[in-house]
Amino acid sequence: MSYRVPEPKFFGCTQSMVLAEKIAMAYGVTLGKVKFSRYSDGEFQPSFEESVRGARIFIIGSTNPSSENLMEMLLMLDAAKRASARHITAVLPYFGWARQDRKDKPRVPIAAKMVAKMLETAGATRIITMDLHADQIQGFFEKPVDHLFASTLFLPYLKKLELDNLTIASPDMGGSKRAYAYAKALESDVVICYKQRAKANVISHMELIGDVQGKNVVLVDDMVDTAGTLTKAADLMMERGALSVRAITTHALLSGEAYERIENSQLKELIVTDSIPLRKESDKIEVLSCANLFADVMHRVHNNTSISSKFLM
Repeated sequence: MSYRVPEPKFFGCTQSMVLAEKIAMAYGVTLGKVKFSRYSDGEFQPSFEESVRGARIFIIGSTNPSSENLMEMLLMLDAAKRASARHITAVLPYFGWARQDRKDKPRVPIAAKMVAKMLETAGATRIITMDLHADQIQGFFEKPVDHLFASTLFLPYLKKLELDNLTIASPDMGGSKRAYAYAKALESDVVICYKQRAKANVISHMELIGDVQGKNVVLVDDMVDTAGTLTKAADLMMERGALSVRAITTHALLSGEAYERIENSQLKELIVTDSIPLRKESDKIEVLSCANLFADVMHRVHNNTSISSKFLM
């Protein structure tokens, strides 16, 4: 007598509900029902409106600030654990607080490790995420981590553009490894931007290492926050003779004056994923959905098959 593995259950956190619905649809299941009760002071309580006992469940939600997004994920993980779910996978298209992955000066926290421990304590038995700010964050977890790369989405898009004299660029020294990986896949040159910050989100000086004269440049980064680095790099490259400058960034935080900077910059196009919902649309911003990527990996995880083909970088 053969045993059929029961279908997993999918649930979405509030701010990632649109993406969660896309993932569930791509997988071929219906998103589960969760009710959120709120008190007048802002405290909230999620409750699963269906049984999860003995089930494998996927809870989908990016944990970008505000901190409510992280708190919502933690409460849903705890609720699932207390409801006797068998496997609880936290699906974090964007792993927030990841820029605090080390002590870069005295008397500061390592927030990324603290968040990792909180997720595990709350009940996560597995983590699926995409393009972590730093690869070593995987080591902060004691549970299995499936770290996906958005290059599986971006590389086909770039190849379709058929850009002549393509050059891949990193907006800072820390992203050089990512830039070289893209350059290897696309058989292109690489240039690097060297920047100095006056403080967080404020660049005091930027210099270009490499030649962009007559090149179509594609900047590669894991996230775009205020867009200060990307737009400054794009303007610098156009001054140095680049034919065009595009940027691909996995996570579109786009806070502060980011939209205005992008509109007023010489960036031809900004290509992002829907790991974080955009606050508003822009003619310069192209969104590639990561729903099929996550659905495929979640299907492989549920059926205990290899996901190594999704690790292109």
